[in-house]
Amino acid sequence: MIGEYFAEPPVPVLRFMASSPSVPLGAASGPSSTRLIPAFGSCTVTSTSVTWLTREAYDRLARELAELIANRPAMAQEINARREEGDLKENGGYHAAREEQGKQEGRILQLQQLLRDAQVGEAPADNGVAEPGKVVTIRYEGDDDTETFLIGSREEAQTADIDVYSPGSPLGQALIGQHEGATVSYQTPNGKTLTVTLTSVKPFTG
Repeated sequence: MIGEYFAEPPVPVLRFMASSPSVPLGAASGPSSTRLIPAFGSCTVTSTSVTWLTREAYDRLARELAELIANRPAMAQEINARREEGDLKENGGYHAAREEQGKQEGRILQLQQLLRDAQVGEAPADNGVAEPGKVVTIRYEGDDDTETFLIGSREEAQTADIDVYSPGSPLGQALIGQHEGATVSYQTPNGKTLTVTLTSVKPFTG
């Protein structure tokens, strides 16, 4: 559903403890630190307004935006046709068309901002630091199995042949800025605290 892309979730607060070769910016010095940060946020590279996208994802989103804009006249025609059917209070088709128009306009605004602020195709440096555009491998405390995923925009999930975690997710926020070997604890939306070790960080190559 188009509306699912631009619905905004509530913004809880996440506290996590980090033990890492380097202390994240804004944290106290020492072997461990605690920060209060939002559990959800923008997909950022160097600021809250920049989103890292592969060229493939950027082109796909640009095509979607063009199709939505091109569909505006047809949507307006549909609304007018439904309006002419009569009593608007009892006209379910009219209200459904207006709702769909609102969803499409919301998606258009979202895509315009996303594409305007995107950093396209330039993978970050291979410096062992977790950030958007990096493929990371983690190991959960008490578990020998590992999990590998890309830190990036959820828009990448449709084209990347790898799981994608948003940097605004609780796990993504806990990992951002951490080096290989770091151990971080983060709180899930249901209140459970999990601890993971960052075992590998590599730039995403597509």
